[in-house]
Amino acid sequence: MSQIRHSFIDNLIINADRALRTLAAGSDMTSERPSPALPLSEGDLSETERKKSAALMRVNHTGEVCAQALYQGQALTAKLPHVRAEMEHAADEEIDHLVWCQQRIDALGSHTSYLNPMWYGLSFAIGAGAGLISDKVSLGFVAATEDQVCKHLQHHLAELPTADIRSRAVVSQMLDDEARHADMALSAGGYRFPAPVKGAMTLVSKVMTTASYRL
Repeated sequence: MSQIRHSFIDNLIINADRALRTLAAGSDMTSERPSPALPLSEGDLSETERKKSAALMRVNHTGEVCAQALYQGQALTAKLPHVRAEMEHAADEEIDHLVWCQQRIDALGSHTSYLNPMWYGLSFAIGAGAGLISDKVSLGFVAATEDQVCKHLQHHLAELPTADIRSRAVVSQMLDDEARHADMALSAGGYRFPAPVKGAMTLVSKVMTTASYRL
């Protein structure tokens, strides 16, 4: 069966639909894999611990919103079909993380970040811009971004309350997946960003995580 080729306008409509579903609270997105939290019992958390877990998972959810936007923007402007396919596949895998984080936030009685629409738009523009420069830069940006995400997830594993085994299971699986995405991007020919560029990305990431933790 031949692969369907969408026009640029078709892709814009598809991306607009995906953006709405990503940002809509309680959207109809479903994960292909069951959440790692499902087989585990809910821990006995104090109110302070519950709020801390919810804030950390809100940051993780925002990270997945940004990942969706980044991959969709890159797929829109990628020049080589196999690179576009890699981006779309990675975005599909990130949906699992998005749904898992949403489920944990709901279970903890909290809300997703009010700033998600802004972060989505910014990430989509960055992804599309990277794709316009070259597929090598686009893939390199994925690798550098996933490295940042892995550092945040490692920090969150250390910060999450010990009793919150459900959130810890989700974050642990996300960490494994994100590390694999970074390796995939480099193996596909991604450019290794220099330290100053990664440093700037760290500063931007710090702003996003701090704002999402509180809002």
